[in-house]
Amino acid sequence: MPELVDLCARAVGGAREGEDVEAYASAGQRTQVRVRGGEVESLTFADSRGVGVRMMAGSRVGYAYAADPDEEGVDELVQSARESLGFAEPDEGNVLPALGPLQPLPGIYRENQSGVETSRKVSLALELERASVSVHPDVRKVEGAGYGDSVSWVAVASTRGAPLEYARTDSWVTVSTLAERDGETQTGFALALARGVDELDWEPVAREAAHRAARLLGGTKPRSERMAVILDPVAAASFLGVLAGALSAESVLKGRSLLAGRVGQEVAAGRVTLVDDGRLADGPSVAPFDDEGVPTTRTALIENGILRGFLHNEYTAAKTGESSTGNAGRGGYRTVPGVSPSNLYLQPGEKTPDELLGQVAWAVYVQEITGLHSGANPISGEFSVGATGLRVEGGTFSGALREMTIASTLLDVLGSVVAVGDDLRFPLGGGLGAPTVLIAEMTVGGA
Repeated sequence: MPELVDLCARAVGGAREGEDVEAYASAGQRTQVRVRGGEVESLTFADSRGVGVRMMAGSRVGYAYAADPDEEGVDELVQSARESLGFAEPDEGNVLPALGPLQPLPGIYRENQSGVETSRKVSLALELERASVSVHPDVRKVEGAGYGDSVSWVAVASTRGAPLEYARTDSWVTVSTLAERDGETQTGFALALARGVDELDWEPVAREAAHRAARLLGGTKPRSERMAVILDPVAAASFLGVLAGALSAESVLKGRSLLAGRVGQEVAAGRVTLVDDGRLADGPSVAPFDDEGVPTTRTALIENGILRGFLHNEYTAAKTGESSTGNAGRGGYRTVPGVSPSNLYLQPGEKTPDELLGQVAWAVYVQEITGLHSGANPISGEFSVGATGLRVEGGTFSGALREMTIASTLLDVLGSVVAVGDDLRFPLGGGLGAPTVLIAEMTVGGA
């Protein structure tokens, strides 16, 4: 079977005079185990492999892809991409980046991960479930526990440079627990990520999921008022998922960013620094280059409250006169690159979560947000969403809160950050990371 880089080189070799050709190839192996009630609920294996060819000529772009092509199949892809040029409109943003030397990241691949026995993966998922129901007397069931891993390979080549390639391994465990008391049920979720199974610290996941569920039992509605709000890392990272769109140059070009035209302006409190770092060693989306072959880097988007810029791929960079930030992203070999964050995170502060609690006499601690994507407007930044969490009095938790809403705007939240914790995490399984965050004031709706 031809190597990915060989398939990419074959595609590039098919370019004619006046054509620029780029080939993107990816392959992956994925395992997922789900258990419940001490039994294996599902065990899935998935393999993927394919090539996408992008051709540019006369400011037009054509694209074609195929799953697992051989060398002759790649030749056909080049011809298909060439034929699709005739249906495209010219656009000066259609350019390919120059591919050059880059600094590899050998630490993101574990050679032995491919050889891990399936029985070990199943056992780990079952152990996680057993541990989760032995932590707290009110937690005796789980909605589901699981183990997953993937081995992925990516190669990029073009008429603008020699082939590039990398491999990465990922391993993770997740559990969703059920806490029950007096007919009430609450859930708690937790996960852990690592490069390989040997590095997974899974036991704290069981404890965290159990405690997150149990501490929500017996909740009451808060009174409706404006008050201090503490976002735990899960809640804070959820908000970053909405803000990420506003930080994309693609959104700016489409007139869909609330931050458009504000580069160099103060858009957040001075203690807010928001970074995208594709080379963050422990980041879930770490890679030596993006999906166009541009080296990844650390990009400060908001620095000490000042908006410094947006995330770019080569197209948005060409359209705006900027440089690519190494944030071209694809949904696989079937799609052309858009703009995507890599490891987007709020830079942590120096205070522990307990110290943040100690800063407020009365606050709401938000543990989980619901309806964010339907209840938040990514253009205006306005949101009103459901939340569950805990009451904070005198610097300590004093009971659970339920059936409440929190409302504000993203810019008001950014401008009202009082303190940022030291507990940076990537708690949602993707490239969005946040520590605990103390907000001076938000509207909390309840009783």
